[in-house]
Amino acid sequence: MAGTDEEAVAAADDALYVLTAVLLTPAKFPSVLGDDYPEACAALGLAPLADGYGLVIGQDGDGARWTVVIDDVSLVAVAIASWDCGMEYDLSPDERTVVAALPGWPLAVAVAAPNVPAPHDPAPDIADGPPLTPPDTSVWGAAQRRLGADEIALQWAIWREQIDDAQFAPGGASEAAATSDESEGEGAEAANADQPASGDKGENAEGEGGHSGIRRVLAEARAYVDSPPPLGRVRSSFAPGDARTLRADGPGWSLVARTDDIAFVLLDDEPGEVLPVGRGPELPGLLDALDKMAVRPI
Repeated sequence: MAGTDEEAVAAADDALYVLTAVLLTPAKFPSVLGDDYPEACAALGLAPLADGYGLVIGQDGDGARWTVVIDDVSLVAVAIASWDCGMEYDLSPDERTVVAALPGWPLAVAVAAPNVPAPHDPAPDIADGPPLTPPDTSVWGAAQRRLGADEIALQWAIWREQIDDAQFAPGGASEAAATSDESEGEGAEAANADQPASGDKGENAEGEGGHSGIRRVLAEARAYVDSPPPLGRVRSSFAPGDARTLRADGPGWSLVARTDDIAFVLLDDEPGEVLPVGRGPELPGLLDALDKMAVRPI
């Protein structure tokens, strides 16, 4: 495992200027790293422990990038919650909680510590192994697809208002959003910028003659109910009212849904496209079943 030797841990812990922190747990992990929790852990060379980890991202006194992995998940959760509320919080992990000090950053960080050299990778004689680097999101692929699904979950209301429920024709594919000349132009611009664009290939959940990619995603999602996938492949989080926001991922696809509403599908094979799925008679039951088996934040 990269960076677990005593020298690397000491180098990172000696004077770590904390820039940010993220959770790496079955219910909440940087989805850009993988479709599920074990895959995200594997990207960092970590064992998928049930309780998860906290990732403290910063620079040492020489400006080198380090990711310090700790097993005190609640400490990182409190720090993140405080920062989200605009409050100051001094995240200073106890050295006894440090699991590993990994060279580099697994995620893109736009800020840097003041009064130290610009961010750079640690010297090879200190880092045991190649430094971590963020996944390439400059072109459409699995990492960009998962980031797109993250954005839809975060900005659900904005994406939902683009969809006219009346455009879902029972039993088949239908037009849904981005069908006017103006909206098509906006969609093309978004796709060129490697951002997801609402597409016109929506269908009801039971549509047999609709989009083949959507049918495949729904079939694989149904299979999850009978044969549970790797941990974190299906996650449930809070939503307004009594609803839940569901997130499911699989080989080449991501699904975002509200248990009381519709779903959106993103595919590796459809760069930049967001495909809406109407409720129909089957989607509500599928979403409820997925919600019952999903992992949830504690």
